[in-house]
Amino acid sequence: MTTYFVTGGEGFIGYHLCTELLKNQENIVISYDVLKHVIPLTESNWCFYQNYRVKCLQNSRLIRVRGDVNSRGLLKETLEKYRPEIMFHLAGLSIANVSHTHPEEAFHDLFMATMTLIDVIRNLSYKINRFIYISSSMVYGDFKRDSLGSILPAVESWECNPKCIYGGMKLCGETLVKVYNQRFGLPFVIIRPSAVYGPTDSNRRVTELFLMDSLTGGEFVLDNGGLHQLDFTYVKDLIQGLILASTSKKALGQTFNITRGEGRTIKELAEILMKLNPDPGCKLVIKNVSVYRPNRGTLNISKAKNLLGYEPKYSLEDGMKEYIEFVKSTLLNSNKR
Repeated sequence: MTTYFVTGGEGFIGYHLCTELLKNQENIVISYDVLKHVIPLTESNWCFYQNYRVKCLQNSRLIRVRGDVNSRGLLKETLEKYRPEIMFHLAGLSIANVSHTHPEEAFHDLFMATMTLIDVIRNLSYKINRFIYISSSMVYGDFKRDSLGSILPAVESWECNPKCIYGGMKLCGETLVKVYNQRFGLPFVIIRPSAVYGPTDSNRRVTELFLMDSLTGGEFVLDNGGLHQLDFTYVKDLIQGLILASTSKKALGQTFNITRGEGRTIKELAEILMKLNPDPGCKLVIKNVSVYRPNRGTLNISKAKNLLGYEPKYSLEDGMKEYIEFVKSTLLNSNKR
């Protein structure tokens, strides 16, 4: 029997991870979450999906603990009590934009929380088997380009030059994890996801915003024509990668891109949704804005494929189709009652 500890276990990715872990009848999962939202409830479906996740994820082998990762006392008490062997660190500010308007919150939730957690781990009365740190593709900053100006797929060995507070904090977390490995033997794996989307997401990312627009006849606002590329990753593919990272002997001490491995533009996302859910009221609107986010695209996932056996299954078309059907059967169906 294996005991897992998941910070942020009640969130979007955490919910899917806990669900998958509990499919193994020999697993016990500790979900440690502060249950905090950063978007006004009037602007999100946070309450609905939070209740949905809690209702759907009921299991005698799931132990829910409400707590802040920065609460050192409660954190250590919980870990000593349940003695998990494998830890996933998902907790933290989940929206990059918020880090620009609330940098102190980003420091508290991303940097300090990671520091507190791994320092508590160092002082436990037992040794954990593995610590999986969930970073971000934002650590790369602007992706490199070839001589013709085409964006190159990001490789884990690239030097990281984040150009936003969120990416900077995530990279600081990676550095802390590596330092604690070198100094105290922390057994780690670092995961860099990108543009994760799927059922129960309520963080107002572009995939959620555009999906709701497609269902309500709204406008797809394309910043600077929507030509910015993202490696959209369906949440089920990410979970596959996280599970592999927690079990493979080859994963220890490594950093992996866990994404679809295919850059797609924001405009393509809008066009896919217009095709999947045609509505005469939907239209594309181009908006000129100042560029502050890094220019990204495809992430190279060869390392994850070769060392972990990772194989993403969902194209953007397949993922959004499944995502739309989920929203229709849950949120929209609930609103009709």
